[in-house]
Amino acid sequence: MNTITTKQAKQIIYDNNCKIFNVEFIKKDGTHRLMNARLEVKKGVKGVGLNFDPAKHNLIPVFDMRKKAYRMINCDNLISLSSNKKKYVISD
Repeated sequence: MNTITTKQAKQIIYDNNCKIFNVEFIKKDGTHRLMNARLEVKKGVKGVGLNFDPAKHNLIPVFDMRKKAYRMINCDNLISLSSNKKKYVISD
């Protein structure tokens, strides 16, 4: 298992070429979350957009493959990331 920084984790997520990845983090309410997610999902999008810029709050908007809904990943509380058959532990 490789150890990476939050910045490197974000880069791996964005460079994932729209493949499914697993991420583990602590939610805003303090609960633990393991998510199978994917970027660039367009299904169900109405074209309205968000009322805020997620990057300013260190969030990544993704599609949760289990819940079939859009969610945000809080990059400040990342624990681990699995992408392209590699597992990473995040530490700053």
